[in-house]
Amino acid sequence: MEIEDSTCPGTTHNVVFPSDDIVYLNLTFETVLPAPLQFDDYDSIPPPDLSKLGSPYDWSPKRKSFITYVSCISTLFASFAASCYSPGAEEMAAEWHISEVACLLGITTFCAGFAVGPMFLAPFSEIIGRKPVFVGTAVLFMVCQLCCSVTRVYAGMLVARFFAGVGGSTFSTMVGGIIADIYLPPDRNTPMALFSAGALFGTGLGPLVCGFIGQYTTWRWIFYMQIIIAAVITLAVLLFFRETRKDVVLCQRAEGLNKWYEELEAAGCSGIKFPQPQGEKQDLGSDIRRIRWKIAADEERASVREMLRVSLTRPFLLLITEPVVFFFSLWAAFSWSVLYINLSVIPLVFQTNYGFSLSQADSVFTATCVGSLVAMTISIVQEKMAIRRRKHWNSVPEHRLYFSCLESTLLPLGLFLFGWTSHFQVHWIVPVIGVAISTIGIFSVYLAVFNYLADTYHSYASSALAAQSFCRNMLGGIFPLVSKQLFNHLSFGPAASLLGGIGAGLTLVPWLLIFLGPQIRARSRHAKQ
Repeated sequence: MEIEDSTCPGTTHNVVFPSDDIVYLNLTFETVLPAPLQFDDYDSIPPPDLSKLGSPYDWSPKRKSFITYVSCISTLFASFAASCYSPGAEEMAAEWHISEVACLLGITTFCAGFAVGPMFLAPFSEIIGRKPVFVGTAVLFMVCQLCCSVTRVYAGMLVARFFAGVGGSTFSTMVGGIIADIYLPPDRNTPMALFSAGALFGTGLGPLVCGFIGQYTTWRWIFYMQIIIAAVITLAVLLFFRETRKDVVLCQRAEGLNKWYEELEAAGCSGIKFPQPQGEKQDLGSDIRRIRWKIAADEERASVREMLRVSLTRPFLLLITEPVVFFFSLWAAFSWSVLYINLSVIPLVFQTNYGFSLSQADSVFTATCVGSLVAMTISIVQEKMAIRRRKHWNSVPEHRLYFSCLESTLLPLGLFLFGWTSHFQVHWIVPVIGVAISTIGIFSVYLAVFNYLADTYHSYASSALAAQSFCRNMLGGIFPLVSKQLFNHLSFGPAASLLGGIGAGLTLVPWLLIFLGPQIRARSRHAKQ
């Protein structure tokens, strides 16, 4: 067969290759694609559109911002779903003839789904991509909200809440991975601050909105509303979300090119002419070859069974063997638990001491929303100031902890202020300010833990973050069951002081790592040196 050489018009090649004469080359985003040899029907087979299959790092700022906003709004409503349950607990308990503590198990089962879900879903997101997992869990989340709204039995609510937690977990845990997919480390603080603010803001927004729903309608409307929200999120993810996992995008790029080569060959094209690349280990022999593209990550990736085994065991291995992971998980778990303690304690305090109605008491959660927005603004501004003043800012993981060393003290300070001013003689705005102050402290802990573990453990970051996420959500789900008893038996001031004392002790964690972090990382088998 005579084929015209596109690189030298007028020159033809008479070549025929056997079906198995195919060279497989590794494809990267930087690969310069050689042009196939032209033939009579060449123009009738258009090349694939690769414009949407470039490196996520190279996306436009507008595209990155859009993906970040969609992800953070999803995070907000996943946190909303976790916390909106408590305003309807009293009505549900009366309907099913159970105690209010038993009814609050719905928060515990939701948090258990939040903790367990990513252990299974994270490896699948690495294989098939973020978007399919996002869409699938969004549908699960929506269906489970429907089940919660129509269930007539207590057990049905607990089961539906567990699987709703599994569905919503990707909107919390996987968003950090999405941010890492599209932003380089020096650029991650602002999107991570938005993500953290979404998680805390949603936790406050849930009882704030649903306190009014629970008082003036029925508890079922708490879930009817979430069905609509979940449907909108599912539609937005399905229509507008683009795949961010680099290996998956690269695989789609390779599949498109290989399919195009197959169509060309079927129409009469014999191959591609290109020079031997410098440093290429593969001996291509002739300058005309039939080629296919492959992805190096596909050869390195373990089986699904092995990935599931690693995803379930490695987080706990790091938790046991790595002091950094253990103490950061403890720090984050306690801080997050304070948010869930507030779900029970704030209505108790303000209804008991100030005579607030359910909706008025849940309006106090405005302080959580405002505190998260203030903390987000502070985080973004101080990071920009640090970058301007210090040239190599964030060049080592310990830089992530400098601000949290001071700001994390706001957590125990806010708890002390809330506990010892919650009396009718003191205006209600004072303990509300304490809630806002403690929220700023929680935000600084959440952001510092996520950034430090991601920077320190690099390829093991997902496992380290899964460990702290598991601890954070499991402990956060347990505390609402005992928080009322704790504050009733110890009284408000001593109970808040107990929590504040634990929080004050844990503020030593970032200080220790500021001074000892490099030595600890040097001894670790898993930490980035």
